Amino acid sequence: MNRQESDIISVLIKDSCVNQRMLAKATGHSLGVVNRSIKSLTKAGYLSEQGTITTKTQKLIADKAPRKAIILAAGFGMRMAPLDTEIAKGLIEVQEETLIERQISQLHEVGIREIYIVVGFMKEQYEYLIDEYDVTLVVNPDYATKGNLHSLKLVKQHLENAYIIPCDTWSANNPYSELELYSWYMVSDAIDSKSSMRVNRKWELVMTSGDESGNCIIGICYLLQHDAKLLQERMEQLCQRTRYDGAYWEEALYDKQKMDIYARVVKASEVVEINTYEQLCEMESNFSQFDEAIAVIEETFNVKKTEIRNITILKKGITNRFFTFECKCEKYIIRIPGIGSQQLISREQEVKTYAAIAGKGICDDLIYANSETGYNIVKWIKDARVCNPQDNEDVKKCMESLRAFHNMKIVVDNEFDIFGQIRFYESLWGEKASVYRDYEKTKENIFSLKDYIEENTKEKILTHMDAVADNFLLYVDEAGDEQVQIIDWEYAAMQDPHVDIAMFAVDALYNKEQVDFLIQTYFEDKCTDAIRLKIYCYIAVGGLMWSNWCEFKRNTGTDFGEYSLRQYRYAKEYYRMVKKALEDKGYGK
Repeated sequence: MNRQESDIISVLIKDSCVNQRMLAKATGHSLGVVNRSIKSLTKAGYLSEQGTITTKTQKLIADKAPRKAIILAAGFGMRMAPLDTEIAKGLIEVQEETLIERQISQLHEVGIREIYIVVGFMKEQYEYLIDEYDVTLVVNPDYATKGNLHSLKLVKQHLENAYIIPCDTWSANNPYSELELYSWYMVSDAIDSKSSMRVNRKWELVMTSGDESGNCIIGICYLLQHDAKLLQERMEQLCQRTRYDGAYWEEALYDKQKMDIYARVVKASEVVEINTYEQLCEMESNFSQFDEAIAVIEETFNVKKTEIRNITILKKGITNRFFTFECKCEKYIIRIPGIGSQQLISREQEVKTYAAIAGKGICDDLIYANSETGYNIVKWIKDARVCNPQDNEDVKKCMESLRAFHNMKIVVDNEFDIFGQIRFYESLWGEKASVYRDYEKTKENIFSLKDYIEENTKEKILTHMDAVADNFLLYVDEAGDEQVQIIDWEYAAMQDPHVDIAMFAVDALYNKEQVDFLIQTYFEDKCTDAIRLKIYCYIAVGGLMWSNWCEFKRNTGTDFGEYSLRQYRYAKEYYRMVKKALEDKGYGK
């Protein structure tokens, strides 16, 4: 029985009266797949001619039913500073409930009582669970030197018909079930540039390659007998090799760059792996903040809570979270400001900026905005997509839109000091020094570009300041024409508009050839050498500014990986490029 057939059986067990169109909608498979699967299931004796479950299917369900669970809780939780020295990460509380107790309670709800918890770091803190929940603790003495591959090997005899669960996951709804018909590994629908795996069209988990992003890893897994046996054998082999001492157990699931079991994809709002202290703080604030957001929606649209439907996470930005919701037969987006964003952004100035661009066709006007809380609501644009910075046609459309905005020459009463912002992000490090050994020299070099920039800046107008690809929305209007909107104006202020070109480039991680194409596109091949060089200066300055931001975020537990390193490289490489060009021109002599 393949995955599609298993999905159909799962639906029919709950409701035998559904028709084939309803099955297609419930399973996410096409009507053709559903039709073929039903014929195959009937022929194999899993469905009767009337489409009902047979005795053969009932036996299959019993054979594959979940019986056990393994919770991995031996690790340090090093990214959970400052909590990691005070409490085991599985015992961190969210909404006055520890992560591991929530997991145990959800397992009990579906009848799973045989639970093994592999412990190591602060193992004594888990001892009370034996009396409270009748669990079995298994101690990993090597937790400090070896990865969780070795933790799971300690309970390899319990893998059959078992869930494997990282102790640092939190699930809004119960992810476990009395019914499982195939093995799976859980990821979310959110995209993560640091993820090593992605879901392909066959619902397989494959390794990412190059700069490819993957699905956010959740790590909950369910294993049936055959896959459990394979995993046991591979763990034995890998654990004998010292290069796998620090490996994650998932290494043993891979065969030729692909997992042997299916992907189970959940919504990012349903299950979360809590990796950092910052994430924990955000989750805690989400509960109270979302209650506030619901109240805002009720008041704005004059509706009751029960009339607000289909609340779904849209995306999580650097400083905010975005949710879609429906009410009064329309769909909207509400922005909930992130923790500490009030320190970084003037919401009062943001509201003034939206007032300045209102009615000019740059973006949809705000339905609701609050300069004190930072909440805002806009209408959802159907089938809108963000700009693909690797698609030249997308880039041309977005630069045309950006140029049209700049040509409006809108004026507001606040200015963005890009050099001051570098110092500001640096101040957020507190007493910590930069992780880059040559930071002070790099900073000195970047600030030396200030004179050239000022000499070649003719005017300052309203500038977006965060004109990155994700902030350009492309969509088809009612007339069938593709339109572009520029969104997220929280950093907008008076500045040289050419900064926006540089910000697009550094966020897209462009090489020099792509940077030059971007500049040519914006200026329609009429950019002077002096202006091009000034934009190179802005790339260097912007690189250091965002590098300093990344250092601040790293100190709070969020690592931006290659992005942070590339930003610092922009600062150094484009400074050298500008310096050489200016020396060749005899500038400053």
